[in-house]
Amino acid sequence: MISIQNLSKQYNGVTVLDIEHLEIPQGQAIGLVGNNGAGKTTLFSLFLDLIQANSGHIESNGVRVDKSEEWKPFTSAFVDESFLIGYLTPEEYFYFIGELRGLNKADVDAVMAKYMDFFNGEAIGQKKYLRDLSKGNQKKVGIVASLIGNPKVIILDEPFANLDPSTQIRLKNIIKDLANDPEVTVLVSSHDLIHVTEVAQRVVLLEKGKVVKDIVKTAGTFHELESYFKGISENYQEEE
Repeated sequence: MISIQNLSKQYNGVTVLDIEHLEIPQGQAIGLVGNNGAGKTTLFSLFLDLIQANSGHIESNGVRVDKSEEWKPFTSAFVDESFLIGYLTPEEYFYFIGELRGLNKADVDAVMAKYMDFFNGEAIGQKKYLRDLSKGNQKKVGIVASLIGNPKVIILDEPFANLDPSTQIRLKNIIKDLANDPEVTVLVSSHDLIHVTEVAQRVVLLEKGKVVKDIVKTAGTFHELESYFKGISENYQEEE
């Protein structure tokens, strides 16, 4: 289970994240939505101990991520291309990640084989460095790399961006399969409300760093979210 307590982050005196309490049980797929500046990427960065909070903390399966590294073996993420190693080919990168997670080459080859449809004949077997791939293919590599080693907590920041429609559909199926595993927790952020409501079992809406909605998905969730953002847009136009 993931527990967030009194978590805040400020930059130059401006609060960009302020979450009093949020709990995510094991086995849920959580969609994180919000406008630019809502705090989604900041939350993920704190979860991965990439930045330090001004107050509060995050616990993952009983481990405080800012106090111990014991969360790393069961956690994986792809936030952006900075997670990749540009001078490696995709295959070399996968083997590197596999080695970190205690897998041999055959184990990693099995993972690549499992997701060949996701790559759709691109990236794998092209003898190209990661830095020379398109943004979409870089994202495919990062997403698949995050699945190596069967992690129990998976974080994906804007995974649908830069992917063509066919690959987006394949990715949604991958996330849904992960969400069906009671031992796996998936956190996905996206600006696309349709994608989020399709793959998530619960949606958390952030606005200016605060949780303003925490919704267990129903048939009406997409329209509820759409109405919320439509209201923000209309209020902004009135103010102008």
